[in-house]
Formats: sequence, C-alpha cells, structure tokens
Amino acid sequence: MPLRQVLARLTLSAALALGLAPGLHAQPAQGAQPAQPMLIEADALNHDQAGMVSVFTGNVVITQGTLLLRGQRAELRQDAQGNQSGVLQGAAGQRAFFRQQRPGLNELLEGEALRIEYDSATGVLRLIDQAVLRRLRAGALSDQASGSLIVINRQTERFSVEGGTAARTPENPLGRVRAVITPRPEAPPGATPATAPGTTPATAPRAPAPPLQPSPQLEPRR
Repeated sequence: MPLRQVLARLTLSAALALGLAPGLHAQPAQGAQPAQPMLIEADALNHDQAGMVSVFTGNVVITQGTLLLRGQRAELRQDAQGNQSGVLQGAAGQRAFFRQQRPGLNELLEGEALRIEYDSATGVLRLIDQAVLRRLRAGALSDQASGSLIVINRQTERFSVEGGTAARTPENPLGRVRAVITPRPEAPPGATPATAPGTTPATAPRAPAPPLQPSPQLEPRR
C-alpha cells in the first residue's frame, strides 16, 4: 500500500515510545487538558528519532481534550528540556485551523491562518499570514479579529494582532488590523445563566467572565 494511503495514528502512549510526550506535561496552559491523550491522524508519518522530529502529512487532525487542530502538514519537535513545538500548515492556498473551548464557559475560540505555530513551554499560538481569530458564544459568532499575525497566549488568554501586507485584501488594501466586538447581551430579569454542556449550574450567580483582551505585549501569568 502506498505510504500516502496509510493512516498514521499517534496516541499519547505511542508518543512516549517515540520520546515525544514529556513536553505535553511541561508547562500546561490554562484550558489545556494534558492528562488526556493526544491523537494525531494523517495520511503519512515520517519520524526522525535522532532529531526528535515527526512530520505528519495529508489531512492532519490533532485532538487533545477540547483542542482541535487541522491542516495538511504538521511538524512536531522536542527540545533538550522536553518542550514541544509544532508548525501546522494548510494545503496550497488554504489555511490551517484550530478550535478550543474556553474552560468553564459555553464559548469557543477558533482561528485560521496559512501557518500556525505552537510552543508548549509558553502556551503561545502564533497565527501567521491571513490570520483570523473568532470567539463564538453558544455557537454564534461574537467577536472577530484579523491581521497578518495574531499571537495568542493560552495561559493568560491575551492576544495581539498585527497588520501588514499579508493582511491585504480587495476590501482592506492597506492591510490594517480589523476587529468586530459584540457587546455581551444582558440577561433578562430572573433568567438563569447558561452553562457549558456537561457542567453543573452554580448555586449562586457568578460575575461574567472577563472578555479576551487585546494586548500590545503578551504578559506572563502572575
């Protein structure tokens, strides 16, 4: 059977055998679920044990807990300290994709870019070229930002957006950063706050979660 037709499936236990797993537990980001297995599916896998590099190609799907990544090619590396870093790319002219549920909320973060970079040591996602970041509340689009580079810190839930030539479109010839922020709707009197699927409603009303905050500089968790 041609290699491109082989389905490569790599669970966390298999990653341990390949020496890939320590970085998954190195610096867990807020909302990440490192105790759950990571599953990678692709049409082909090429692993270099000496260089600690694994390259997945063809309809790549990476899942771990509520985190989902999709693309055409993924290259995963591990440094001497066991930290994981990866690069996910879409097919020619297409963007790679990520999605994750915000912890404890009925909200999803999702984004697209021609190239997505991830560093487990910092919990930072970098969306590079034609980058778009969206927040969905109860399945409906709430906020959206676009630019040439979006940097997301999953630990602090802060992000920054840069414009540039890669963000130029016929509708945005200057490549300026664009953002749409929807006010959070006020709940009617006596209404019960919605809860995320699988969670138990709180016995007392809780203050609304802080929104994602654009920041010119990513800040480390304090």
